[in-house]
Amino acid sequence: MSFQGFRRDDGTVGTRNNILVISTVVCANQVALNVANNVEDAVSITHPMGCGHLGADFMRVLSTLVGFGKNPNVAAVLVVGLGCENMSAKLVADEIAKSKKPVQYINIQDEGGTLKATKRGTEILLALSEEASEYTREKCDLSELILGLECGGSDATSGLVANPAVGVAADMVVKAGGTVILPEATEWIGAEHLLARRAVNEDVKNKIYATVDRYINRVLSMGIDPRGSQPTPGNIAGGITTIEEKSLGNICKAGYSAVQGVLNYAEKPPGKGLYLMDEPGLDVESITGLAAAGSQIITFTTGLGTPAGSPIAPVIKITGNHRTFEKMSDNIDIDVSSVLEGKENLKQAGERIFKVILEVASGKRTKAETLKNREFAIYRAWQYMV
Repeated sequence: MSFQGFRRDDGTVGTRNNILVISTVVCANQVALNVANNVEDAVSITHPMGCGHLGADFMRVLSTLVGFGKNPNVAAVLVVGLGCENMSAKLVADEIAKSKKPVQYINIQDEGGTLKATKRGTEILLALSEEASEYTREKCDLSELILGLECGGSDATSGLVANPAVGVAADMVVKAGGTVILPEATEWIGAEHLLARRAVNEDVKNKIYATVDRYINRVLSMGIDPRGSQPTPGNIAGGITTIEEKSLGNICKAGYSAVQGVLNYAEKPPGKGLYLMDEPGLDVESITGLAAAGSQIITFTTGLGTPAGSPIAPVIKITGNHRTFEKMSDNIDIDVSSVLEGKENLKQAGERIFKVILEVASGKRTKAETLKNREFAIYRAWQYMV
């Protein structure tokens, strides 16, 4: 089974041919935006971070920025820094360069300010864009695909229909030799034993339990009841009453494949098959982590509806709620409410999702791409530190 993708020099395959501008620090955000806006089809990522990070927090921001630059959907990269931050442009660029793709960097202080940095950055990006235009789509095996699984704005139909249908498609990707990542560790609570049963060995099994226990213990140590945030008010309004209900629905996205391992946030899977990712289950932070880990496509199930996308990875929106599909049809790609209506079964709905995944991998645009939803947010390590 195959799709039409872009073969990179390091052997990986992209579903898109993005030219990416990365800001390393909040102070460089405007220049990064200026430069990207000056070059057709370029995209930028900006954020409020990059200065004064230490330890695990530093490494998480670094791995996320580098992971975005290394993602196979990115053809070339310009890194923009201020010049005095510890998240230096040179460091980020040097790490991305290990992927063998074209990457350059500038510092605003070295260039002499915003206007000169924008001018120099635009000149560099135009050259990178010309170089990237030489890539053309070619036939690539489905085993080259890393599929990220996300859900947000869930309602009762998410766990009943949309998530299980995605699970069918996810199993098809794994069966074809591809890779699938299930994030949102905070939404394994109450269902972690079901994931643990599917672990390939005792080490992975123990990591699944440890990931959930670590989150619960940290929250409880601060005198907070984790049930205060899960399920969310929107989830409750949509018919989800407990975290266990939400978790049981969430893990359905991963189908029935064996769990090969548990990844850190933004960590690339070391092999093929199904992996879990330890992160807090916040939609945009989760999408960002999946893209930084190398996901070239992300499926996103939603019962209530959401416009969120990614700067570099196409995000396919799927709902099991027909009213939501009609109300937010400009945001949602696939309606699987037909399963609830008895017009098709879960297997058929999953096969339909799988077909769209292949089409998107070969260049079909998602609605989030068309609307230029390019949200980006990094999971901060301190959020769950005691």
